[in-house]
Amino acid sequence: MTTQTEQPTRSAPPQRADYAHFDQLPTRWADNDQYGHMNNVIHYALFDTAISNWQMSKGIFDATGKLSRMVVVESGCIYHGEAGYPDLIHVGLRLGHLGRSSWRYDLALFRNDDDIAFASGFFAQVNVDAASGRPAPLDQAACAALLTLQMA
Repeated sequence: MTTQTEQPTRSAPPQRADYAHFDQLPTRWADNDQYGHMNNVIHYALFDTAISNWQMSKGIFDATGKLSRMVVVESGCIYHGEAGYPDLIHVGLRLGHLGRSSWRYDLALFRNDDDIAFASGFFAQVNVDAASGRPAPLDQAACAALLTLQMA
């Protein structure tokens, strides 16, 4: 007797209208793999760069790490299509969850002027006290900044 396992239903790729903030990042020739499309690790690098750019623009990133550190504790990516050099990538950000010391960014990558994402994912972060290494509550400024990414 054989049993069949059901495959999970894959959700449709997100659209630009699903995101509160965008960052533009160029691709580089070195981003392409041997098949001529973007290497998988580059998707995560684009997510990370867009988040860091946004945090710095809001003044909530402590580059010294002396007061607090915002560490990534989980991430993921779903690939919906392809991109590669010389595409201009638009990274969409929105707030997926906000807790006392942790939060999740939902992200999507869009090629050039496309309205449908070629990849989507998430980064979960925890605010960590630099001295103890333990989770620490987010300050009011960081919470307020993160709430600007919340979709209605």
